[in-house]
Amino acid sequence: MAAPDETRPEARTERHEFALERYRYILQQIHAVNENAHRFLAIYQTLATTLVGATLALFVGYRNWGVAPATARGGVIGLLTLTTVVAAFTVTLIVVGAFAWLDYRNEECDITDEMVGPGFRKRPRPGNLTRWYETYVLLFIAVSVITMWVLAGFFILPAMR
Repeated sequence: MAAPDETRPEARTERHEFALERYRYILQQIHAVNENAHRFLAIYQTLATTLVGATLALFVGYRNWGVAPATARGGVIGLLTLTTVVAAFTVTLIVVGAFAWLDYRNEECDITDEMVGPGFRKRPRPGNLTRWYETYVLLFIAVSVITMWVLAGFFILPAMR
């Protein structure tokens, strides 16, 4: 198949229309990736709150329920482990989303460089991590999981003897 004749006005118009549609798609995907990070944080917050609430309920009620302290400690550790797994899954989804975002932004820059002119859109720089809200979401998740385990290790588990 021969390459399209770029000298024909209709070929240039088709190329521009294709580039415009691709650009719209890329912007839509960037928007979806941004929304997904918020969804993942909401899911983490909901599940972590529920699981930690169940952990505290177990801690408070294990004697009244007739559960052996060793079994209750195992339950607490299991619930906290499950919370950690949820956190790890959420972190994975956010990191993958950030890589997808970088890829889409680079593709956006490729299209604008070709269709508008070089340098129209600056490429993303991973050095700007301090300006990405995903960085702070990941820090929040890490700090909350570490805090959960430290509090359980110092206060909850020793009290269940």
